[in-house]
Amino acid sequence: MKMNVIIERDETGYSVYSEDLKCGIIIGSGQNVAEAKEDFFNTLEEVKSTYPERGLEVPVELRDPEFEYKYDVSSVFDELDCINLTKFAKMAGVNSSLLRHYKRGDFAISSKQVSKIETALHSLGKKLLAVSMF
Repeated sequence: MKMNVIIERDETGYSVYSEDLKCGIIIGSGQNVAEAKEDFFNTLEEVKSTYPERGLEVPVELRDPEFEYKYDVSSVFDELDCINLTKFAKMAGVNSSLLRHYKRGDFAISSKQVSKIETALHSLGKKLLAVSMF
């Protein structure tokens, strides 16, 4: 079953959560995306373990979920910190200084800017998938 997972920057670091579950909301947090994801997965395992302990069957949606991640701008660049922001901003057609502010969460971002960044990330992904090495 597919689980939509939101990853976003908040006032204390990063949060990872899924709110589309029938059995409740599962949340993780951390100083970076990796820590927040780890906390999320630990929470998921803890929640799953409570069902058998109470003599209940683990809900289907929690058994073997597939995760679809949705990132805000700050968290995607924390997750992909190997990307050079200056070069990426040029590729995306976004001002590099503005992109840095988006990454830090200093400025609100318009849906138009999000779309430019997402399109550039997908383009980069296609380029990477086309690489063959010998």
